[in-house]
Amino acid sequence: MKFKNSIIGGAIAFVIATSCCWLPALLIAIGGGSTLLALANGLEQLSGVFMTLGVGILIYGIYQYKYTSTPSPRGAILQSILTCPECGHKKEETMPTDACQYFYECGNCNQVLKPVGNDCCVYCSYATVPCPPIQLDQDCC
Repeated sequence: MKFKNSIIGGAIAFVIATSCCWLPALLIAIGGGSTLLALANGLEQLSGVFMTLGVGILIYGIYQYKYTSTPSPRGAILQSILTCPECGHKKEETMPTDACQYFYECGNCNQVLKPVGNDCCVYCSYATVPCPPIQLDQDCC
């Protein structure tokens, strides 16, 4: 979700920062008269304000993406070792915190693992540590 917000913020920053360039051309293209051209000229004089505002929004978007990314659930272990039941291959993986992983392909024999029985994900069936929601006594997915 934070990634989506930072993309939207970056797009808004781009539009605001470049409005002194594209807005006059747009006004002329749609047949703007002298009033619209005067408005465009006034906006061009404010290009420093638009650039500052645009850069500020862009920096905020970068901050949102980098420093407020989804943290791991408090107290949950995210590293778990998956063991393939077919070949016995083991690999340490980082479990997702925002979704269940229903399928996992073994890196050794290419067997596609699926949850067994009432397990919600492959980590609950084949790993050393169950998924984060199960660790925290929450509903899984």
